[in-house]
Amino acid sequence: MSRIGIHSFVWSAGSSQSELERTLANTREAGFDLIEFSYLDPANVDIDGLAKRIADLGLGVAISIGLPADGDISSDDSAVAARGVGILNETIALTRDLGGQKVAGILSTSHGLQKQAPTRDQWKRSAGTLAEVAETAKAAGVTLNLEIVNRFESNLLNTAAQGMAFIEDTGSDNIFLHLDTFHMNIEEADAALAIRNAASKIGYVHIGESHRGFLGTGSIDFAAIFDALTAIGYGDDLSFESFSSEIVDEKLSKTTAIWRNLWADNMELAKHARRFIGLGLETARLKAELVSASQRPDS
Repeated sequence: MSRIGIHSFVWSAGSSQSELERTLANTREAGFDLIEFSYLDPANVDIDGLAKRIADLGLGVAISIGLPADGDISSDDSAVAARGVGILNETIALTRDLGGQKVAGILSTSHGLQKQAPTRDQWKRSAGTLAEVAETAKAAGVTLNLEIVNRFESNLLNTAAQGMAFIEDTGSDNIFLHLDTFHMNIEEADAALAIRNAASKIGYVHIGESHRGFLGTGSIDFAAIFDALTAIGYGDDLSFESFSSEIVDEKLSKTTAIWRNLWADNMELAKHARRFIGLGLETARLKAELVSASQRPDS
């Protein structure tokens, strides 16, 4: 059964001990099984203490990042690419040390708007480098999950089909897809069909609305999403992701253009999301059972 998680930026963009404690407590209170952190700096955090608290609360943990422009592993500048490898290796170690098994996010190139088309050489450099990083991750018991994001946040991987081709070119068995309903709503011809097509390689899923606010108040057909995940037998992690100008992270808010205040009460938002996802998955399961059930008349 899938663990249902929540992104830490629903609660706080800070990483002080008190903020982290509140984030974990809120995650448990709202009924989630997993906490996803982004840009957590081990130099400023008691990692052992945080790992123990996560375990004590019975939570899972995942880490997501977006590589910066000066750490783009697809770059033809060897120093830039090397910095990206260093960031990925540090993130893998952090994930392991916190008791997690998944690194997710924009790992194949830098996170942000690009003003030129990607090149074949860029693709090959990224795939070759990630194949090596994936071996480091495997040794740490961690998988790499490539987030497929919209054209305004990456020029390399914008659809699940592109992600599948990219993974094939890496030759790695430790690289998977991180699909996100917000981005799929922009780029995919049909998000549910894309999920079905990519079934064998999906390792992590973000559930987010078209405007990044309350689930069910935008334009995404979540019934079709949950039906597709149920149809492929997806049982891995799903995390709710939502952003508002109420909570600002310097690295992420500007890159993802979080200008609007879509919510103020994060606990209300989170509890609603937990109910929405749980009910969506349960409804999809019940529908699938009805569709597949034998209805032969009694003799």
